[in-house]
Amino acid sequence: MTHKPLRAPVIVITGASSGIGLATARMAAERGARVVLAARSGDALARIRAEIEGVGGKAIDVVADVGRRADVQAVADRAVATFGGFDTWVNVAGGSIYGRLREVSDADHERLIQTNFWGTVYGSLVATEHLRQHGGALINVGSIASDLAFPYQGMYAASKHAVKGFTDALRMELMDEKAPVSVTLIKPASIDTPLPQRARNYMDREPSLPPPIYPPEEVANAILHAAVHPQRDIIVGGAGKAFVAGKEFAPGAYDHLSSAIIALQKRTDAPRNPDGALHAPVAAGETRGDPPVPVMRTSAYTRASLHPLAAAVGLLGVGAVTAFAVLGPSSGRRRRL
Repeated sequence: MTHKPLRAPVIVITGASSGIGLATARMAAERGARVVLAARSGDALARIRAEIEGVGGKAIDVVADVGRRADVQAVADRAVATFGGFDTWVNVAGGSIYGRLREVSDADHERLIQTNFWGTVYGSLVATEHLRQHGGALINVGSIASDLAFPYQGMYAASKHAVKGFTDALRMELMDEKAPVSVTLIKPASIDTPLPQRARNYMDREPSLPPPIYPPEEVANAILHAAVHPQRDIIVGGAGKAFVAGKEFAPGAYDHLSSAIIALQKRTDAPRNPDGALHAPVAAGETRGDPPVPVMRTSAYTRASLHPLAAAVGLLGVGAVTAFAVLGPSSGRRRRL
């Protein structure tokens, strides 16, 4: 499915007050879209809306907790009332918890699932009720944790696995209905956002993301590309693709990386903020976090994957390398018994 480029599309973005959501909102407004900003932090949303309008863009802001279906419906209703509808809905809102699964409280586990999973479910179902009548794109932001598990982020990985299963099933049902709606799952690797600092933290140190770390604008670019040129899945970050492929090839070997992954998720020189933004919003308005390592400028892999010809050539190359590794250099010759 390919959507026609629109002169002034309307894009709804949840989690628009920081990180990937904010980077996407700014980029969409720069490209001429009318933006519907949704998040829990009303003050931050008001500042972002004023910023967009200050440079000639058009935006509205709606305070909403995506874990409540009524709030999500209110976002859609505002978009319809103000702009007559929307063309793209992007589910970005989410958070994380750092700590051993057995140490995390049931209340924290439940809140994370309510936001990450049910927030995506509510957003998707509300959005597709409108889009199936008018056409458009649904874009859900998962993670490479949709395909991998990370120790000390167990429930986060579980929520992103659930988002993938739900997204895949919804896509199939829409295809069966022949609904004019594309469904894309974006799976970022480590992205430089405030997510670690705003996570609920049971560790004795501030969380960090395992390198390499990519800028949030790479995810925003992939999201806006999918709004016009839909793809089923987009992994942002070549390292993420390598991790997913490696785990599929040797899942047992990946499991033995647990100690190294845990170590990479702990910073040694930063103060610990245990509460984060899991249960209530905190000061927002930033796209970037504070990683202890340099951030990549771009992801060459992701940029290439957004173009079908380059992606096809890349897949042929990966297939050739894999065949050589598995079958060996003499696989084309008849073996003697």
